[in-house]
Amino acid sequence: MTDLIAMGERAAAVKPFLQKLAAAEKDRGLLAAADALEMNTDRILKANEKDMENAVKNGMNPGLQDRLRLTPERIGDMAEGLRQIAGLPDCIGEVMEEFQRPNGLKIKKVRVPMGVIGIIYEARPNVTADAFGLCFKTGNAVILKGGSDALYSNGEIVKVLREALEACGIPGDVLQLIEDTDRAVTVEFMKLKEYVDLLIPRGSGGLIRSVVENSTIPVIETGTGNCHVYVDREADLDQAVQIIFNAKTQRIGVCNACESLIVHNEVREAFLPKLKEGLAPKQVELRGDERVREVLPDCIPASEEDYGKEYLDYILSLKTVDSPEEAIRHINRYGTGHSECIVTENRETAETFLNEVDAACVYWNASTRFTDGFEFGFGAEIGISTQKLHARGPMGLKELTSYKYRIYGSGQIRG
Repeated sequence: MTDLIAMGERAAAVKPFLQKLAAAEKDRGLLAAADALEMNTDRILKANEKDMENAVKNGMNPGLQDRLRLTPERIGDMAEGLRQIAGLPDCIGEVMEEFQRPNGLKIKKVRVPMGVIGIIYEARPNVTADAFGLCFKTGNAVILKGGSDALYSNGEIVKVLREALEACGIPGDVLQLIEDTDRAVTVEFMKLKEYVDLLIPRGSGGLIRSVVENSTIPVIETGTGNCHVYVDREADLDQAVQIIFNAKTQRIGVCNACESLIVHNEVREAFLPKLKEGLAPKQVELRGDERVREVLPDCIPASEEDYGKEYLDYILSLKTVDSPEEAIRHINRYGTGHSECIVTENRETAETFLNEVDAACVYWNASTRFTDGFEFGFGAEIGISTQKLHARGPMGLKELTSYKYRIYGSGQIRG
């Protein structure tokens, strides 16, 4: 079994080095790592082929296979993510607040690294590079625990990244990967509080619940994505079809894909045939309520379970409502707090939706697929938080930091 204590000790040992590393040195390491990913594309793709063969053999669903699959373009995107991170301002040492007390004490609130961050994730080899880049830029060591489905891909990516860092004189142990697939190791990792300062799970609802319930390390919960698009009675219907087509089908295996559609009753007869025609090229299966099926008789009846489900497949649930308020209530009941969208030309209706929907990201006339650190200009993301403490939505550099107060005195004592 993997010696997690030894890994924790190695991560702790590199913290002082990382925290003293100048911004220019971190950026040089990130750029070297980006170049290394592209120069070693063939190595990484060969490893990914092994994972994909196992995925097909094990009957992995198409959405998860899409998450697992690497291509030269996706490796190029990983490298570009690292370059974007290198190009971002270094937030470590940033003075967040500064003030002086009546007794003369000068107080500064300063941004600092977390220390050691642990990440547990499933079938997402791109997370390996993204997590490294964001943690490294913020002066954090990182210990990764990928899923067994991506074992070969993750292993090769980590080897390439460590080789690039060591060539720059940076200890490889700023990035470590737990390769043991034993579930007991994962559970033990969740208890490594002496060494790991923050734990972030990325994956299925089951994985996230397991980490939240079992970890003794503070956790940032990244949620599943039952994301909705609401087509209002004042929507541009052609625009709505385009938004839904993108949000549902551009990539089905991602947490920001649309899984549920809500349609105002006044436009259902005009809109639903357009929708069916628009989604036909991707053969999206529609599951709707009774009023939807009055317009689309071949639509599958939707169950209560359908309205709360993250399909990660070419399936879309449909619900008819009589008002924006009913749509908001439906979303707040069945949504996962991830990303929700309204399509309407009415600004007042849109603002009500933006204000009252309880989610990390709420859109007006735009695809939910934009909920992404890269698209938000963060370079990459460590995950999308659906909780409300510390971080919410796509987590970039600042979400991987803490702060300390520096107090400057001149001999003050408390009376």
